[in-house]
Amino acid sequence: MKILVVAAHPDDEVLGCGGSMAKWSQDGHEVHVVILAEGVTSRDVLRNCEYRTEELSILKQAAHETGKILGVASVSVLDLPDNRMDSLNRLDVIKRIEQEIERVKPEMVVTHHAGDVNIDHRITHEAVVTACRPLPRHSVRRIQSFETPSSTEWQPPGSAPVFQPTCYVDITQTLDLKIKALEVYLSEMRAWPHARSLKAVEHLARWRGASVGCEAAEAFQLMREVL
Repeated sequence: MKILVVAAHPDDEVLGCGGSMAKWSQDGHEVHVVILAEGVTSRDVLRNCEYRTEELSILKQAAHETGKILGVASVSVLDLPDNRMDSLNRLDVIKRIEQEIERVKPEMVVTHHAGDVNIDHRITHEAVVTACRPLPRHSVRRIQSFETPSSTEWQPPGSAPVFQPTCYVDITQTLDLKIKALEVYLSEMRAWPHARSLKAVEHLARWRGASVGCEAAEAFQLMREVL
């Protein structure tokens, strides 16, 4: 099976489904990753890619290195503005995703949850839904969303849809690869007890695992499946 993971920023793909990507790859599936936004320039009042050239290069290299750790077939990092995707025409975002779908022709697409507090996550979710609309002969048969620590759980109840897991992937054997990949993204990680700390990520994986009777798991919400 071909699987396409569509993430908003470098590190989101590992936070959301790094253990699953490693497991899918080990199981013989072909996993591809596309990261839409560059992940750095939101730290400035005005976007200035030239000022952040070195950081952008380091983060892109990290994305490719984590892809190798997790065994994925390809990693593409696009250049959409970090945490400013609401400034873009939605059709432009959709078209970029459609291009990746046409390139990979995945049977399954995995992306952000609709209710995340991060605006780029929400726009990515909405754009994926449109890009994966069930047209005749479309390759995508399954769409599911992941949770992103420090975004999904930060959305107050009633403000947006709540993440309600409906399927789980046992990552008991690949949790160590997920943590190893996140260590490459160390500049994006935070100290415990921040939700985006290595310790918190492991705790979440252990809790999701305990919820379904295994040592560690990643949780997903099934959006659509055509059998």
